[in-house]
Amino acid sequence: MTCFALALVALHQPLTAQDAVQQNTAALGTLTSSTGQAASSNANTTLDDQWHFGFLPYLWFAGMHGTTGVRGFETNVSASPGDLLSHFNIGLMGTFEARRNHILLPLDLMWIRLSDDHSVPVNEIGTNAIDFRAGQFLLGPKVGYRVVDTPRIAVDALAGIRYWHLGEKLTFKPTIVNGLSTSQNWVDGVGGARITVPLSPKVSVIVAGDAGGGGANSDYQLVGLLGYQLKPTIVLQAGWRYLNVNYRSGSQLFLYDMTTSGVVIGATFRFK
Repeated sequence: MTCFALALVALHQPLTAQDAVQQNTAALGTLTSSTGQAASSNANTTLDDQWHFGFLPYLWFAGMHGTTGVRGFETNVSASPGDLLSHFNIGLMGTFEARRNHILLPLDLMWIRLSDDHSVPVNEIGTNAIDFRAGQFLLGPKVGYRVVDTPRIAVDALAGIRYWHLGEKLTFKPTIVNGLSTSQNWVDGVGGARITVPLSPKVSVIVAGDAGGGGANSDYQLVGLLGYQLKPTIVLQAGWRYLNVNYRSGSQLFLYDMTTSGVVIGATFRFK
């Protein structure tokens, strides 16, 4: 099982460094997209006490490696981005964020479904093929606060949860039984930070991460992005995302110790 995702900054006049900090802060998942509003031309930003909203659809060209197993039977898994794309059926990933003054409310969602169909050797029960379907759903609501907000750097503290759902289904052809299916669900508490540094009026660097656990023994991710202000309401981004989780059910019947990493590209759209 793996996770990767599908979906996706020339100003009419120069921006100040403070504008770049507030308009270019965008990242993934717990990292989320910041929906900053234009500041005054001096270093002191005037807060408008209004809600601002942003949406970040993105593509994650990820590969994965790790160990998974059931009932004591474990196997190593290694798949390239090409391997995963060749079995991709459908998926959706995006981050939504609401902001008011220093308060941030990010929400990250990822859903994908993979499938494969293989023939099997002649056997006594007459099965000639097995259809395999696997799905993964992640939901990460968080609450954040901008602890540092200057023309040179912005720092957001974030805390929340990450909900995981993994599902699998095997269907035999011709149909002998209704098939076999199983799923695992758990929730982890996570906390982290997002740092945005403007390099120029249009370009900024975002570094973010979070870590935690609960249902899983460990659950953490890191993201590095380069943002470019295409328009006042559009920021393009590209970078790298790394996500690791180590989950083992309490009954020791299911193991999912997996790392997913790869190139990320996307765009933040601000609506207010």
